[in-house]
Amino acid sequence: MKSLLLKITLVLVMAILLLVAFAYHRYEQFLHTPVFTANETRLDIQPGSYYAQLIEQIKQKKGQGENWQWQFLGRWHGYQSQIKSGEYKFTAQDTPRTLLDAIASNRVIRYSWTVVEGHTWQQIQQQLIRLDVQKRVLKDQSEAQIIELLGIDAPSMEGQLLPETYHYTRADTDLKLLQRAHRDLRTVLRKAWQERQPGLALKTPYELLILASIIEKETAVSSERDIISGVFNRRLKTNMRLQTDPTVIYGVGKEYAGDITYQHLRTDTPYNTYTRHGLPPTPIAMAGAESIYAAGQPNDGQQLYFVASGDGGHVFSETYEQHQQAVKNYLKKQHDP
Repeated sequence: MKSLLLKITLVLVMAILLLVAFAYHRYEQFLHTPVFTANETRLDIQPGSYYAQLIEQIKQKKGQGENWQWQFLGRWHGYQSQIKSGEYKFTAQDTPRTLLDAIASNRVIRYSWTVVEGHTWQQIQQQLIRLDVQKRVLKDQSEAQIIELLGIDAPSMEGQLLPETYHYTRADTDLKLLQRAHRDLRTVLRKAWQERQPGLALKTPYELLILASIIEKETAVSSERDIISGVFNRRLKTNMRLQTDPTVIYGVGKEYAGDITYQHLRTDTPYNTYTRHGLPPTPIAMAGAESIYAAGQPNDGQQLYFVASGDGGHVFSETYEQHQQAVKNYLKKQHDP
């Protein structure tokens, strides 16, 4: 009888050992097998999700592995308490460990949004519509309401965002992005105002921002920004009209179809610097940091005029006679084959 019991016990022990060995072999295979076969699979973990809900989502996405394998891995390595909400992207190379490591480290998908130098608030609004965010706070907000939400002391959103590339996740909101871009703008503008040259024709940081937006629209050549700043500062000091086409174009709005006309120059709007003295009432675009600093650091020259050179830059002149000749040279270059 004892012999029989011993044999039964040995058989049971052997069976258990074989079962454990088989389970261990399956578990090792599980650890080293990619979770997904697709080149890209996304998991969207909602706030407050449990580990079991993550496993269920993996199974719904046709991920490999049995529940007991995922549960054992989660308990053994403490992943069950490290679930971070967000949107994650995985490839066909990601194993269960790399997948859970990514979630525990909160390596969520990051998108990018670029505020381009010289873009207007109207263009920015179109970009905001295309942002890949879960919650759109600004969807039905007017410009005045957005200004209030951002705490801006200005009549317009124009110029109130710093051109830069901003990274975000789907959990961010469009308002949060605008807050970041406006905060960066305030930082740059404050520094530019503090470091401005003495004796400028500008009375406030907002006037500096307005001038910076005009500089931004006038040139994309870095070396010209302080020269153009000098031209406009000297004109403001002597009460000359700025006579800058970008402000006229901004003022006529949709009437501008690509070519500025004589009628545009004669159409009086608050932004027509051919018909009115001084700066326009608001910026005309988003000004980059270089243009903002240039507005407060005009060059020391005597130039009062400039015209396009035809090769991407400008020709600057001190007298009207020199300017007329530069204009003739530009027109000749335009008509020469």
